[in-house]
Amino acid sequence: MSDQALNTFHFPENTCIPQAQPKHGGSVTLASPALDVMTDLAQVRAATISPDTDLNKAEQMMIQQGVRSLFVMSEFPCVDGLITASDLLGEKPMRLINQRNVQRQDLHVADVMTRLAALDALDYNELKAASVAAVVATFRQVGHTHLLVVQAATLQGPARIRGVISVTQVERQLGQAVLQMAAVD
Repeated sequence: MSDQALNTFHFPENTCIPQAQPKHGGSVTLASPALDVMTDLAQVRAATISPDTDLNKAEQMMIQQGVRSLFVMSEFPCVDGLITASDLLGEKPMRLINQRNVQRQDLHVADVMTRLAALDALDYNELKAASVAAVVATFRQVGHTHLLVVQAATLQGPARIRGVISVTQVERQLGQAVLQMAAVD
């Protein structure tokens, strides 16, 4: 049996084509499993950026990739931190511009990102047994917009970032604001 080769094609010069994005999860309730609101990095490739990228380029990368956060990596496979759309468009850049007496184009991702040590992380095994309500309660407690999900080291490999949960994604799936909700019992 002879297999026939597939047809290929080329893109014109300077074509900008974004990568496919996973469908966002369906609607959830507070009683839904917490994993329903996690972006599983075992299923979806993480969007990444270098810490020395300027802020305008970082913003363009987020737009092109259809994401509101990027993992910051100076050396694969180690994650240095996370940069969000809020980091790029919020008060951090303005504060640094005033403090350093520089222009926006002089700022880089490393200047405004949240470093790994400052990010809140959840244990993947604990999350597997939790509900969306527990995730909402955690967001309310920590006051941040993103939670990393870490899978512990096993005989098969070292600890790794298994996923990320964003308050925006939880709100989209719940259909209501998370941080303004009454306390979750």
